[in-house]
Amino acid sequence: VTGRGAVAGEALGLHMDVDAIAFTGSGPVGRRLLDYSARSNLKRVFLELGGKSPNIVFADAPDLKQAATVSANGIFRNSGQVCVAGSRLLVQASIYDRFMDELLKATARLKVGDPLDLGTDIGAVSSAEQLDKNLGFVTKAAEEGARLITGGERILAETGGSYMAPTIFENVTRDMQIAREEVFGPVLGVMRFDTEEEAVSLANSTVYGLASAVWTSNLSTAHRMVRAINAGVVHVNTYGGADITVPLGGVKQSGFGRDKSLHAVEKYTDLKTAWIALG
Repeated sequence: VTGRGAVAGEALGLHMDVDAIAFTGSGPVGRRLLDYSARSNLKRVFLELGGKSPNIVFADAPDLKQAATVSANGIFRNSGQVCVAGSRLLVQASIYDRFMDELLKATARLKVGDPLDLGTDIGAVSSAEQLDKNLGFVTKAAEEGARLITGGERILAETGGSYMAPTIFENVTRDMQIAREEVFGPVLGVMRFDTEEEAVSLANSTVYGLASAVWTSNLSTAHRMVRAINAGVVHVNTYGGADITVPLGGVKQSGFGRDKSLHAVEKYTDLKTAWIALG
């Protein structure tokens, strides 16, 4: 079934013969589908919504250059239009300057342009409307006191495409819009932390809980962070790994239910109990 959400999506949501809907998209639309379920046949609704995923780099990260390269790709691939994008970067203060230097180098190596060109790393934003929204986040971040260190503008306008330069802000605080709301664009907010406890507090300070990452050489630190971070996915010394054999999904306002793996099959099945008297 194809069509716009306001027509096809509403029809599916309200239809009395649709038993379940699995939705990937925005929080407002997810809420609307829950409302449709309540107004119709109480169909089950499984939601995979947004994220504001924290990417946490400790001072003992095994390879800062590799961590910076993967972190850049973790937010800028597909122009940041990825639900699990690592849009919040938390860097331990003692390595902050060294890591940011590597991050800027990694970002500068990324080529934005025609996605049909094999030399291109990043394509366009999905629409002119989304580009305007992204640039609105940039303006707001600057107004709230974040410092723009690269990007923040439309590029390649002469092509007619909605291209945006990879954008990084530092001096971001947890109460800023850029730290709380999903941009769904190539915009990264960077925060410093000193202790593991502070990193956990920052990581869990949004309404989302989809993905996350931890960079450390200490396995005990990794295990503690996996338990402490309130997210459906925690990467350790990598970012963006995905496999059909393991579940993907979030907690809090990132949704509920799981995609991928045998766990996802349960969404589409009903348990039935039969009692049979023998003899």
